Amino acid sequence: MSEKKKINYPAIFFLAIAIILSIILIKNNVSENNKKYDATTVMSRIENLQELTLVKYNYTGVIGFDEYLKILDLNIPFTKKYFLLKYTGYVKAGIELKDTKIEVNNNSAIVILPKPKIFDSFIEEKSIQVYNQSENVFNHIRIDDYNKAIIEEKNKIKEAAIQQGILKSVTEQAHLVISSLLVDMKFEKIEIKDNEGIVIVKKVD
Repeated sequence: MSEKKKINYPAIFFLAIAIILSIILIKNNVSENNKKYDATTVMSRIENLQELTLVKYNYTGVIGFDEYLKILDLNIPFTKKYFLLKYTGYVKAGIELKDTKIEVNNNSAIVILPKPKIFDSFIEEKSIQVYNQSENVFNHIRIDDYNKAIIEEKNKIKEAAIQQGILKSVTEQAHLVISSLLVDMKFEKIEIKDNEGIVIVKKVD
């Protein structure tokens, strides 16, 4: 008599599971590739990129301050007060992505970005060091003098950051992350425009 072959049920079970999982994965990939997104879904994804579109410029500088007591806009002799402050700080800029406009038509997406802007101009208080400070008995240095000098310096470094192209860097960063997102979402035609309607990025696969 011939010996009966034993059926390896565990092996058959795991083979069946593997086949089923493969079919599910294939279907999911096909579904993902054919998935259509509406403007609301795209907008939700874009808003999540807010932090990625921020650009930060770091600064180290010296603040010079001097001031006289005055009479009729004339400096009174021997009343000059002055100080020098060394500091570190930064300027942060970005785009309010919640104000972005989206148009979606099948596999085509048009994104209209708002203008980039300065979000913060900051000087770290703990970094401030005072140098060469006057001790004029006729015109004492006050806390308001330090505050005034720091506020003026914040405005200066903000303007310096704009001159150095921080807003342009923000726009470029936004284009990069948003276009990467839309490519990942399988859009075949992508246009990213500034708020004046100028096409900045155009992609057709």
